[in-house]
Amino acid sequence: MSELINNSMQRKEQLRNLLLELHNGGNPALLRRHLISALKNIPYNEVVEVEQELINSNALTEEEILNFCDLHTAVLDGSIDMQGAKEIPAGHPVDTFQQENRALEKEMETFKEIKKKLAEIHDAQLPGYLMQLRTLFNNFSDIDKHYKRKEYLLFPFLEKHLITGPPKVMWGKHDETRELLNKARVVLTSPVSSVDSFRAAGLPALDHAVEMIAGMIRKEEEILLPMAMDTLSEEEWYRVYLETPEFGYCLYDPEEEWHPQGMKVEKQVYAESDGIRLSSGAFNTDELEALFRHLPIDITFVDKEDKVRFFSHSPNRVFERNRSIIGRDVRMCHPPGSVHVVEQILKDFKSGKENKAMFWISGFQKERFIVITYYALRGKEKEYLGVLEVTQDITHLRKLEGSQRLLSYEQK
Repeated sequence: MSELINNSMQRKEQLRNLLLELHNGGNPALLRRHLISALKNIPYNEVVEVEQELINSNALTEEEILNFCDLHTAVLDGSIDMQGAKEIPAGHPVDTFQQENRALEKEMETFKEIKKKLAEIHDAQLPGYLMQLRTLFNNFSDIDKHYKRKEYLLFPFLEKHLITGPPKVMWGKHDETRELLNKARVVLTSPVSSVDSFRAAGLPALDHAVEMIAGMIRKEEEILLPMAMDTLSEEEWYRVYLETPEFGYCLYDPEEEWHPQGMKVEKQVYAESDGIRLSSGAFNTDELEALFRHLPIDITFVDKEDKVRFFSHSPNRVFERNRSIIGRDVRMCHPPGSVHVVEQILKDFKSGKENKAMFWISGFQKERFIVITYYALRGKEKEYLGVLEVTQDITHLRKLEGSQRLLSYEQK
């Protein structure tokens, strides 16, 4: 046992010295070779302990810590030993974080494929190329929900267990990533004169944002999430799990439910008569869920902050929805080419200039006729509460003729 303790202490001391040497200007490539040669693989918990010690020492400013984090992640990449990491059950909050990371990696692969085309396109093709990139970076912006769940659900529990360094550093990296994504969106919405000018001035900003996302995934999966699995109790994880839908999901809609073994999970019960009381009646949650599933229309609610808060989950929706859109800015849920229309509707509804906007699509999926109507929702004092989107397939209604006065059930 003493040999194991000594080995751990020696590894951490070597790691601490190497990382400080890196911070003081040492050559990253040379130090990486030295690190691999000296330590082979480092248990992830020891990496966390050394990082926490360096932060607690107050030897580094916050800005230095953030830069230091990027450097030592690059140096340690592939050298962290994950053998002691706990198995992650399907549906667990960590499983959800990881599945979201896989979805983000697919978007990054798409980005690489789009980048390859840049060498082949002409200036006349640039607008269509930029449209693809705008759509892609709209998807990347979903990462904000992933980060917020870490910041407001996971980090408080880690801090409660006196693990303050890694959350503080990672939150700073979240903000850097957000800023880089904002810069990328500015690049993609600014006028571009030619393919060459975009390649020289615009593409590096996009590359930087995507590289930051990739780096954050490594930090999460090699250090943060294994450490969190070792630290939080099942009860604490279940509290994270229960509150996760409040923030929404990132490019992924979990299908598996997770209930901790050995923990009694009681379903929330509402009184039959007044579970959800409204001015003209009441529902329990099962009744309300069934009502929305059976409505012959699709409903989506966007709140006054322009965030998607709810959609009806009927089996025959006209336009597919999944829970990853909950909490997302409604502008990010539309193709870039139609965002200006969304902006105009929001502006006119908020100002009180308009209360309703209607669109219809003839020949949708070859033969369907779809009506989409947006309504401004207002409170008792006429204050703006948000937007209700109602979508209906009226193909069969347009075919009706004459009268139907006798009972006739729909043919199955």
